[in-house]
Amino acid sequence: MTTPSSSLARRGLRLLGALAFSAVVAGCATTTPAGKSVQLDGTPRIAVISAFAPELKVLLPQVQNPVKHRANGVEFTTGTLSGQPVVVFLSGISMTNAAMNTQLALDRFNVSHIVFSGIAGGVNPGLHIGDVTVPAQWGQYMEWLMAREDKPGQYSAPAWMKSELTMPAFGMMHPRPVEVRSAAGSAKKFWFAADPQMLAVARNLQNVALEHCHASTCLKQVPKLVVGGNGVSGQAFVDNRAFREYAFKTFEANVLDMETAATAMVAHSNGVPYIAFRSLSDLAGGGEGENEMGTFMGIAAANSARVLQAFLTAWK
Repeated sequence: MTTPSSSLARRGLRLLGALAFSAVVAGCATTTPAGKSVQLDGTPRIAVISAFAPELKVLLPQVQNPVKHRANGVEFTTGTLSGQPVVVFLSGISMTNAAMNTQLALDRFNVSHIVFSGIAGGVNPGLHIGDVTVPAQWGQYMEWLMAREDKPGQYSAPAWMKSELTMPAFGMMHPRPVEVRSAAGSAKKFWFAADPQMLAVARNLQNVALEHCHASTCLKQVPKLVVGGNGVSGQAFVDNRAFREYAFKTFEANVLDMETAATAMVAHSNGVPYIAFRSLSDLAGGGEGENEMGTFMGIAAANSARVLQAFLTAWK
């Protein structure tokens, strides 16, 4: 005879068994990725990144034995450039695109080093359009605290945040470090250093022929290569004289752009050496009249690419 108590006991055991099975399934679901990152090419390569098409079109025709790959809508080209095995691709404009697609390349290819090539806005008044900069470090200068306005034109930051606000503000906007996670742990950083060995090679580059004229447009000064100093990256296109002066005074920046520091952060988190070549296409609001990027973008992109190729030729 089956008693009510024994029936309840069996039901309880079945329920516990079902719950245990569900827990196992749930545990598997949380530890198994939704989709695997399939490596598209196993050859150790230097990742060569540009932000948008006018920058990359200078480099792509120079790639020997090109092979196309696609992942998440991004086209990658593997081959050889200036004697080095490379994977060349567009990050897309913006900090988010740069971070996302740099990580995508690291997941899908065997990337040994990262090189960024493109145009930028000039901040240092000692530099001119067409010059190529190779900063020693990059900072994410638009990780802002938007401060409270207590009185017209007077701003205050929360007391618990003041310890990390070590740089001058631009009005209500206070630059802050960004939290970075890596195998070494978690830390707040503002500057991300370029690889010392790659910088040393860049410093030894000599006699790189930089373009002075493009079509019917010529520069007032002969372009030069500048290695060292700082670069900054943020989410905004800058065409403002006052902000340009602030960026130079506060960060001692030579150039600013919208991608490099994001790629630098990803490189740091993954332990991959990086360097960036950026040529001035405009003066970020410091020039006379309208922004110069539309006029000098071709010269700047070509000059950055030339220094990059000279670097790859010299790299051992």
